[in-house]
Amino acid sequence: MNLLGKKADTFAHGVREHVRLGPKISETVKGKLSLGARILQVGGLEKIFKQLFSFREGEKLLKACQCYLSTSAGPIAGLLFISSEKVVVPLEKIKGVNQSENMKKPSQKYMEIVTVDGFDIWFMGFLNYHKAFKCLQQTISQRLDDVDTF
Repeated sequence: MNLLGKKADTFAHGVREHVRLGPKISETVKGKLSLGARILQVGGLEKIFKQLFSFREGEKLLKACQCYLSTSAGPIAGLLFISSEKVVVPLEKIKGVNQSENMKKPSQKYMEIVTVDGFDIWFMGFLNYHKAFKCLQQTISQRLDDVDTF
């Protein structure tokens, strides 16, 4: 029961941090409800992924994470789709992924994707940061293992 309580507390904290990053809590919640309705209307996250991106034969959607893209104009809410072939940018363009946190608020976690051509893409406000990071790290590692075997 203690483990279940800890997971529920972690999830609630993730939701609270996720919603706080938006410009207005009411607008963020309204956007999340709208996104949920669209996901249901289309028939699930995998169908949305297939509609938004050119889907290759054999490609699988591994995870879709609600988060924010960090920009100089402020955070932009959206979904990070992690597939067996691409992560916002093609996997072959990703050099690595790094973790970071706000020094004043350690509960605010950030994820940096570094590309082979020197770009940094920052994501924040994940509902479940640890699962998203683990999935992304495993996907990149698997891609590197596949490349090394050829």
